[in-house]
Amino acid sequence: MPRRPDPKLEALRAHRAVHPHPERVTDELFQGGLPFFDRRDVVQVKYEMLRRVQQKQRTVAAAARTFGFSRPIFYQTQKAFERGGVPALERARPGPRRRHKLTPEVLAFLQQARVDRPEVGTQQLVQEVHARFGLRVHPRSIERALRPRTKRGRSTSGPTRAS
Repeated sequence: MPRRPDPKLEALRAHRAVHPHPERVTDELFQGGLPFFDRRDVVQVKYEMLRRVQQKQRTVAAAARTFGFSRPIFYQTQKAFERGGVPALERARPGPRRRHKLTPEVLAFLQQARVDRPEVGTQQLVQEVHARFGLRVHPRSIERALRPRTKRGRSTSGPTRAS
């Protein structure tokens, strides 16, 4: 029989607020079966962890452990809360996962420069991109963009895995 979707869990996922290790939360608030306290809700868990330390009910090390986090995560959480309150306890969106600076126009420029002047090094291309487009691009990004690709989009050179 298929499981029914859990609307709260879906909402937590949508807001990137699912605790990565809810099974590690051992604090009694989350063990009593009260529906209000949900160990899957990372924002609630982090807030309660901070509250326990602030009210001197737990040390930092004990609170981090009973709420399923490390001490460095406790301090990061504390700093985030001081800067932005409860909304800052949500996980941040991950950064760009694609070439956001190397637009088709910049990429075409780089490819043409390589065809016209194959002797030009990556550092020179970095300077030319900055002069022409006003973008600061890491040399490694240019090297990856100009590397030949296979049908599947993978590089034809570089490290390979041993079988």
